[in-house]
Amino acid sequence: MQPLDPKMQKIDEFVQSCPKGHFMQSPQWGQFKDAWHNEFVTVEDADGNLKGSMSLLIRKTPFLGYSMMYSPRGPVCDIHDRETIRELIGKASQVAKQHRCYTLKIDPDVSIEDKEFSDIFRDLGFSINSDIKGFDGIQPHFVFRLNIEGKSEEEILAGFGKKHRKNVRRAIKYGVTVRVGSREELSKFWELVHETGERQHFGIRSLAYFERMYDLLAPDHLRYLILEYEGEMIAGCLGVQYGDKVWCLYSATSDHHRDKKATYLMRWNLILWAKEKGCRIFDLMGVPGIVPETHPLYGLYSVKKGFGGDLIEFAGEMDLIFHPVVYSLIEHGIEIRHKLRQLLHGSKKPSSSSQEGEKSEETLSGQEPS
Repeated sequence: MQPLDPKMQKIDEFVQSCPKGHFMQSPQWGQFKDAWHNEFVTVEDADGNLKGSMSLLIRKTPFLGYSMMYSPRGPVCDIHDRETIRELIGKASQVAKQHRCYTLKIDPDVSIEDKEFSDIFRDLGFSINSDIKGFDGIQPHFVFRLNIEGKSEEEILAGFGKKHRKNVRRAIKYGVTVRVGSREELSKFWELVHETGERQHFGIRSLAYFERMYDLLAPDHLRYLILEYEGEMIAGCLGVQYGDKVWCLYSATSDHHRDKKATYLMRWNLILWAKEKGCRIFDLMGVPGIVPETHPLYGLYSVKKGFGGDLIEFAGEMDLIFHPVVYSLIEHGIEIRHKLRQLLHGSKKPSSSSQEGEKSEETLSGQEPS
């Protein structure tokens, strides 16, 4: 993990301390997204203390000479402080002008039930799309989050579904072991990711991608877990801790020994890590929403629901559009490309989201843009 300069250190401490802090709003994540230009805008109080921050990712489009500006899970502030939000958006708009951005897109870590928050952004001129189906958004529109604050291990486990408790204990009884992996062992994880991707037909990140993530986040904010059975790695995951939350960011399972229920033990160990770090929330990451048993992603929904968390629907994707014609041309082109990709692959499965049922297990991520 690389040291931060004083300015970024101040931002890092603020984002981690804020209830709406998110690892995608961290200076480290801005460094990690090296395909994008990253800038921060902040707001301070009269004493020079931060009260608002936004990480801005900027990338040029391949045509028209315009750029997209995206603030994943931003802004970070008191989500009902109109003045701070107005000032943050004003500063972001100035940065957008400098980089010829056609839009500022955000997808805040705020529930769709918070109407006051959405009204603030409508008043600032944002258009809001909260009707996001499945994994059609940049980030998951639905997640399961487990509140572990003030709970003992026994109380957390008691909140699991009966089958989940049994499967955690079965994995232990079968002799599945869990240990923290090293950077040198990331190639083992990548091989599992590749195996899982081939099985489930989705895009695969490079080994270099995971190595860079490890270099920028470990050991303070990233834990690599390796699960083994009789000396063979049968599952693994990358968990990210930031502020008061832990996210199960990427995971993969082997075709071998899937009856050993390693994926249940894997999440249980990430929950224990979250508790060890004094976190409040364990985020199981994306699901397609509430779906019937006939839905192709029901396995994903069912498995994550069984850990006893709350289903959260976010407020949606919000756009402050600076150039309407350019926005329409580019966004319409993206939509066409997305539909063509679905048609070519014959599936609507997310390329970077967990789909981990009894018979269906994929790598897991926040669906961050590449």
